[in-house]
Amino acid sequence: MDPVPATHSLRRAPVQQRSADRLARILEACAELLGESGYENLSTRAVAARAGVPIGSVYRFFGNKRAMAIALAHRNLDRYTDAIADRLAALPDSGWRPVADVVLDEYLAMKRTVPGFALVDFGVPSPPEDGPAADPNRTVAARLTELLATHLGRTPDAALERAVLVAVEATDALTKLAFRTDPAGDPAIVEEIRAMMQAYLARVLD
Repeated sequence: MDPVPATHSLRRAPVQQRSADRLARILEACAELLGESGYENLSTRAVAARAGVPIGSVYRFFGNKRAMAIALAHRNLDRYTDAIADRLAALPDSGWRPVADVVLDEYLAMKRTVPGFALVDFGVPSPPEDGPAADPNRTVAARLTELLATHLGRTPDAALERAVLVAVEATDALTKLAFRTDPAGDPAIVEEIRAMMQAYLARVLD
């Protein structure tokens, strides 16, 4: 079963397996509709119809479509970091560069295969209501810093946290460029992103 999305985006967290399965169906339907018709056209009623559940089941978990998209973003982040952790567990102790490759490769894989990810990756395409703390790139960077530090056996410090945040921001912007010019991600731009990440992070990690 997928991890339950962050509880602050849910009206009620599922307790029973049947309820958790219904929530998963709702989020899958939300992702599919985002990919097909965009965020502006997303509605709780359309999600309920696609998921095959009563509209009341959607409102049991979510007050509006933004809360639903936030939950989807949290699930995307959980899947992303879980995939990275699984791959890192199989990596030999060969330094930080293979870790940076895994981080980029898993992000590209989600961009290419996950429904709705172009619009709702780890954040929602609408004005934040919670201020700077809701910045999705900071959340992603914090998770990646923890994974990287654990794999390398070092304690996260301000320099590492700042470097990972800058790398995440730069990679986010350049990945948008790569997918704007090629639906699968322009291979030449992807390699430029990889080179940029390696060169920049070397300042802190070498």
